Amino acid sequence: MLKVMSEKELTQKSVEYRKKILKYIYQAKAGHTGGSLSCIDILNVLYNYTMHVDADHFDSPDRDRYIQSKGHTVEALYVVLASRGFFPESDLDTLCKYQSHYIGHPTRKVHGVEQNTGALGHGLSLSVGTAIAGKLDKRDYRVFTVLGDGELPEGSNWEAALSAAHYKLDNLCAILDKNTLQISGPTSAVCNTDPVDEKFEAFGWAVRNVDGHDMGALMAAFDALPFEKGKPSLIIAHTVKGKGVSYMENQLKWHHGVPDPKQYADAIQELDLLEETLS
Repeated sequence: MLKVMSEKELTQKSVEYRKKILKYIYQAKAGHTGGSLSCIDILNVLYNYTMHVDADHFDSPDRDRYIQSKGHTVEALYVVLASRGFFPESDLDTLCKYQSHYIGHPTRKVHGVEQNTGALGHGLSLSVGTAIAGKLDKRDYRVFTVLGDGELPEGSNWEAALSAAHYKLDNLCAILDKNTLQISGPTSAVCNTDPVDEKFEAFGWAVRNVDGHDMGALMAAFDALPFEKGKPSLIIAHTVKGKGVSYMENQLKWHHGVPDPKQYADAIQELDLLEETLS
């Protein structure tokens, strides 16, 4: 079962996760580096503090569900699932290799993955359906999904948002990884969806804004769920693409960038120094 971590432990764990994300992307020579680094703190708090789910009881009908809508940042999900014992971490040495199940988007062939995702804009719809099923079955489980701000212009998100409010899905929490960059440019320039909070509130959601890299703020937000009885909850997590590696932060090229040997060594050195200050 879940061993709840403290705020300090979560902060230290995030540094460890960032190093592992970089390691496996570097080894595979493929991956979505920037977005994995921006959402890892969210996944860390979900799996090590908030959600009731574990590897030994993943078939329990009462488990909390997590669906990664921004499926291309699957490296973040893989390192968290490995650390929680869903599969041996050594499996990640096969990331993006021929015949490996550990491909560039979530697949249910990997233990711990609820749904295949990656076609952007589908995760919220899947989460709404899962939350409706929980209500119909009179189960107490909660459904969590992480969305990318670059996928919000997909119309299916807004159909799902409307449905979630209509069915009063207060067992559903969406977290928006608002790092403000997508593969083709700043989200505000590609297709501006701001003000996101006012839009979701108009659709009938309860919304909170948090610093997506502040463990205490994330913990407090998840502890407060649901924000309003009878309403789905949205956490807008303000994040930094490439967070934790100075030369990657807020740099568009690291959306799908893979570090070369020197860049990888520099990144690990930077994270090692941060790890020392937190110990």
